[in-house]
This record gives sequence, C-alpha cells and structure tokens, in this order.
Amino acid sequence: MQPFKPIRFSRRDPKDFFKTLNLRVNKYFREQNIPKTGNWRLYSKTIVMFSLLLAPYLIVLFSDLNQWIKLILTVVMGIGMAGVGMNVMHDGNHGSFSKRPWVNKIMGSSIYILAGNVFNWKVQHNLLHHTYTNIHGHDDDLEAGKILRFSKHAQWAPHHRFQHLYSVFLYGLLTINWALFADFSQMRRYLKKKLSYANSKKPSLQWTGLILTKLLYFSIWVVLPIIFLNIAWWKVLIGFAVMHYTAGLILSLVFQLAHVIGDAEMPLPESGSQNISHTWAIHQLKTTVNFATKNKFINWFTGGLNHQIEHHIFPHISHIHYTKIGKIVRETASEFNLPYNEYKTTRSAIFSHFKHLKNMGINPA
Repeated sequence: MQPFKPIRFSRRDPKDFFKTLNLRVNKYFREQNIPKTGNWRLYSKTIVMFSLLLAPYLIVLFSDLNQWIKLILTVVMGIGMAGVGMNVMHDGNHGSFSKRPWVNKIMGSSIYILAGNVFNWKVQHNLLHHTYTNIHGHDDDLEAGKILRFSKHAQWAPHHRFQHLYSVFLYGLLTINWALFADFSQMRRYLKKKLSYANSKKPSLQWTGLILTKLLYFSIWVVLPIIFLNIAWWKVLIGFAVMHYTAGLILSLVFQLAHVIGDAEMPLPESGSQNISHTWAIHQLKTTVNFATKNKFINWFTGGLNHQIEHHIFPHISHIHYTKIGKIVRETASEFNLPYNEYKTTRSAIFSHFKHLKNMGINPA
C-alpha cells in the first residue's frame, strides 16, 4: 500500500477572498450576538430525530400491531436514522453542535447506533473529504470500488454504461455496508497509511473499540429481538434491512447531490507535483454544490447538507446558521467573480446527478 501523499493548496489569494469572507461572517455573529454552535432549534430537532429512530423501534418490539404496520415503522426508523446522522452526529463530530466539547463528543458518538465508527468517519469525512474535496485518489467519498465511476479520472469498465440505472439500488446499501464491511477495511487502510486526527487513540484501542461497538450494535438491533423477545429471526432481519436501506438511500442521495454532479469540478494536482493552483477556500467553491436552499423542509431535515458550500468553508459553524450566512457567502463569491454553484430544487439536482453518472459511464476511449 502506497503511503499517503498530502496535496498542497496555493497560499496566494491576491484578492483576499477568504479573509474578506471570514471577516464578514464573523461580523454577522458578532452583531447578532449569537454563538456559531447550535441552539434550541438544533436541540429540539435532536429530540425529534432520536424519537423517529427509537420510538418506532420500541413500538415494533413491544406492541401487537399488524405486521405490515410494523414494517412501515421500520421505514420511519430509517428516516430517523438518516436524520440523526445528518443533524446530530454530523454537527457533533465537526465540533459545532455545542460550545462544550463533551457534548459534541456524545452527539458525535451517536454514529455508533447508526452502525458507523467515529475514527473512520473523522478520517474519511473531516480529514480527507473536507481537505481534498473531489480530488481523485484523496477524497474517499469518490471511491466506489469498481462498481460505480464517479470521476473521469477513475478507470472505466463496460458495466458503467448502465450505472445511471442501477446506482440508485446500490445507494440504499450504504449504512449496512458500514455495519458489516466498510469500517473494518477502512480502519485497516487508514492505520496503514498512518492517517489520524488530533487526540485520536492508538491503533490497538481503535480496533478494540471498533469490535466492541459492533458487538453492542448487533446485540441491540438483532440479537435482543431474536433471543430475548422471541421475535422470528427472519422478521428481525427484514426490518433491520428495510431500516438500513431507507437510511442508506437518503444519505447517499444527499451526499451525492453536493459533489457528484455536473457543476462540481474534479481537479487533479498540477502535472508532476502535489500542488493545486488555487487556495483551499476557492477549491471548495469549485468542487461543491448547493441545492434547494430555499426549501424549509430540506433545510430542516438534511441538517443543512444542502448548504454544502457554506458547510465546506465553515465546517465548525452549526448548520442551523447556514441559511443566514449563505447570503454573505453568495454575495462575496459574486463580488470576487468566483463560482457559487446552486440548484434551485432537489429534483433538478437529482436529475443532474444521474446525468453525470450517465456521462461517466460513456467509454472515454
């Protein structure tokens, strides 16, 4: 396995775009006299999202409702699972949920009841994705094995001609893949490449934590209903699969609409070097796309992940502020003649995503 080679972004910003933007955003928070972290709106939404995940779980386990109603409730659980991931876990692991680090740690640890792992997520998302956004070979979010081709820099295969048709069926497998396979392969790969972040534990403790949390996860969601509550194993596995498929489909589509889409650039370093010619902040503008930012439900449910431009430039600001600071970012980008990519609706962004997949499925030869 080749060692990880960091990419260097240019430090030259002749017009001081990011400095100007940062001053304006800081001025907004100072004038409004509010913290950059979450507030009662985020905390109340946290209760809603956990309720969507856990209340149906308890009803399914301990009620005598019709089996079809219980199956519908597993879909609700999947919606809650995605909601916790986008609204609670995401802000917690970015340190933006609360001013108190211990609260962020607890909220970030909610990933364990979503079948994920904090170490892997912080390396993949905070370190690789947020630093090397849409750079092939560095941004793990572009890696889909050989089954999907997201970037023109990835190797083409004949089956990619149909990926715009079959990809949506694979998207629902995202979180079940976390639970069963991805976390183990990711941890092995990241530790071999010596990738980590501040205050991360040593490798032996990472592996111990991964194994113990996986055992606990499957004990709660699978073993407990089968053994202790005497629910038929096949019913438990169907409900478990439906919950995960629902969450995986939602999360995958939201993730893809921000970067794997027509207007998002996928640059490579300059030939023969590890250098990118523009600054990191400008790179975020070029490689990131917003969608449906005026849709109140989408803003609420996706945890501001439809405001990806604001999130990528200011990942330590809670998503509840993105609608307000979005205007500042848009106007500043326009003033500096820089791109601000945005789709007005979720539908148009989905259409563009699958059009991109179809284009990536064309034989480049």
